[in-house]
Amino acid sequence: MLAARRLRPDHHFTSAIRSALLTLALIGAACPLASAAGPVQLDSVAIRAYNIPAGPLGATLSSFAVGAGIALSFQPSLTEGLSSPALTGNYTTQEAVNRLLAGSGLDMVLRSDGTYTLVQRRVTLDETAVIGTGKRPDTLQEVYAGGQVANGGRLGILGNTDVMDAPFSVSTYTSALIKDQQAVTVGDVLERDSSVRSTGQAGGIVDSFFIRGFPVGEGNLGELAFDGVYGVAPNYRVFTEYAERIELVKGPGALLYGMSPNNAVGGVINVVPKRSLDEDLTRFTASYAMNTQLGGHLDISRRFGDERRFGVRINGSTQQGDTVIDDQSRHVDIGAISLDYHGDRLRTSLDWLNQKESFDAASRPFLIDSGVDIPAAANGRTNVSQAWGWSQTRDKSALFSGEYDLSDALTVFAHAGGGKSDVARMSDQTPTLINSAGDTSSTPGYYKFEVKRYTLDTGARLSFDTGPISHRTTVQISRYRDELSRGIISGAPILSNIYHPVDRQKPDIPKPDTPKVSESELTGVALADTLSVFDNRIQLTLGLRKQNIKSDNYNAAGAVTTSYDDGRTTPLFGAVFKPWEHVSFYYNYIEGLSKGDIAPSTASNAGEIFAPYVSRQHELGAKVDYGTFTSTISLFQITKPSGELASGIFSVQGEQRNRGLELNVFGEVTPGTRLLGGVTLLNAELTQSGVAANRGNKPVGVPEVQANLWAEWDTSWLEGLTLTGGAIHTGSQYVNQANTQKLDDWTRFDVGARYSTRIDDRPTTFRATVQNVFDRQYWSGVASYGAFSQGAPRTLLLSATVDF
Repeated sequence: MLAARRLRPDHHFTSAIRSALLTLALIGAACPLASAAGPVQLDSVAIRAYNIPAGPLGATLSSFAVGAGIALSFQPSLTEGLSSPALTGNYTTQEAVNRLLAGSGLDMVLRSDGTYTLVQRRVTLDETAVIGTGKRPDTLQEVYAGGQVANGGRLGILGNTDVMDAPFSVSTYTSALIKDQQAVTVGDVLERDSSVRSTGQAGGIVDSFFIRGFPVGEGNLGELAFDGVYGVAPNYRVFTEYAERIELVKGPGALLYGMSPNNAVGGVINVVPKRSLDEDLTRFTASYAMNTQLGGHLDISRRFGDERRFGVRINGSTQQGDTVIDDQSRHVDIGAISLDYHGDRLRTSLDWLNQKESFDAASRPFLIDSGVDIPAAANGRTNVSQAWGWSQTRDKSALFSGEYDLSDALTVFAHAGGGKSDVARMSDQTPTLINSAGDTSSTPGYYKFEVKRYTLDTGARLSFDTGPISHRTTVQISRYRDELSRGIISGAPILSNIYHPVDRQKPDIPKPDTPKVSESELTGVALADTLSVFDNRIQLTLGLRKQNIKSDNYNAAGAVTTSYDDGRTTPLFGAVFKPWEHVSFYYNYIEGLSKGDIAPSTASNAGEIFAPYVSRQHELGAKVDYGTFTSTISLFQITKPSGELASGIFSVQGEQRNRGLELNVFGEVTPGTRLLGGVTLLNAELTQSGVAANRGNKPVGVPEVQANLWAEWDTSWLEGLTLTGGAIHTGSQYVNQANTQKLDDWTRFDVGARYSTRIDDRPTTFRATVQNVFDRQYWSGVASYGAFSQGAPRTLLLSATVDF
């Protein structure tokens, strides 16, 4: 007899819950709250006497505000680790505030409703600092009210750009959000964005995404950018320990970042690495996740020298123990070092990264046989992977960046780096559902994967005027190269069941060789110019990138089987119109580029090489900044061609067209209350196909509705206590292009709390989060090749952060 593992009950959602979530998200996106209180000027208050001792900045400011009659609220993480000086004497309220905030890097600013908040101080830069972008490319955009997002981000070749000046839909998530969310990976962070859905499975080894209905990261050849360049980010998963911010630019990015290594067109995810801070930092975070995942993270920042021009940032962490998924354990070790130098004209940095992740019984996505009804999802704790399975991923990366101001108007820059990824696993491969009762068949195998990536670019940024027109011009030359080696040896198929997993004997499979299977090289030359008039109220961005793609594929003997050498020029046109100070309208036309296919061996035209695929986006949008709260709306259309095998012939006959509407909100809607969320409505269609019956169908993995809404509230009865909660809703989506198999829609609710205080005069924050609080069972999403994953079960996350 075969021993069956435990079964978890199924749960279903009500239509009322779904409707409530969508209603909340739409209201939050479209209806910013109005303020009623009249503004109060700090310096209009009469001089008064103060006798305030030195102490923790957050508590001191709160007490001061109460005594002065000021309505003040702020993100507690802004004042973590900061102290205020003693204040004795007679001062106006404004003078008192300035003295209390001296050396903190913070400013107290007036909201439109007459209340006050704290923001990171806006730094006034000299002329060399505004070359090309309005800010140095190495300077972070300041944090927006509420602390969860930034005022803008880095748009590849266009550099640092304020969100109101960007002719794109841009989201930049801050380190404060990452910490407070207890996000472990970039995939966790992007749960906050309604345009993004993760197709990686809970407890799996890969993070992959759909952005605006198109896949990103499924080939995993360094698909995420790191500090603005491809080829450095780890292959399968990027952790947050070394990330200062996560930037998301929606839409094709061939002009901005160059062609992505794996042909993604839905958007670009850029990881901004942690760099040394102006103030010294020593921070330790202890974490716990169900069932017994324990972790520790040390973050150290120092600057050295008489003028503190040399900096170092060190991040090290470890996590290990059993996960919430049955029979699964996980061990992660991460080390990251960043060195930098800031001179009068020269600025350099060196980032080094080493990470290792090991799994026992890693989760896998599911395929399904044609004609089989998709069974209801099992509880996310249930693990069909065999207990003897294991996986190990090792990534090493380095990036050197430098820029030099040749004059007040001209700066040259360069990046050089790369990465190496080694993946080995012995497990049952992607299981296939063979009937609606949940029975599965999978093939065990020993799999090895090695990839080496190299990246190099150089260029210049020039700022100049032609009459009343200001120009910010950038030219760039880039080169990316990767080498892929791979091997697999498979065993005999094994059977199991998603509700009652069955333990099978471990097969005896030898370790495979890893011959080189392909190498690719992407080279490009790009030129972009942003023209502005009327004090930047009208801005036009024009650009071209000439991209060449060279690729060779090899057989097991090392001989070239197919060779590819082709290219295209991709343009950008962007326009921004700001008729009022806090309102921005924008339009963009931008193209994406994907390597053309090679007809497979099963086709009658096997080996035929096709030209690169050009994807096209049109987008029109508006952004409104209410001072502490911003709402955006955008309409977009993206078309992407594809190759298909029909009637034995492979040809470029397919096209997917995604039309969408996005509503987004972020910021502090009232003092102490923050919202982050949005709704994405997608109308996706297979407009062309070699299979006549598929024309007009929905593409695989693209729901009609995606909605997110997250809220935080600083309680009034206990200083430092914040309650959090949120929900994610994803509509139904098809598993196959014939639209005969479909996943149900799903909704997940999370709740949490955090408490910031001081223990032994050390700033300390405790955090608790319960994900999937109702323990719903659902299929979370579909990859472009039709594989789908279980949703994560109810999971408790705890952490405590202390600054020394």
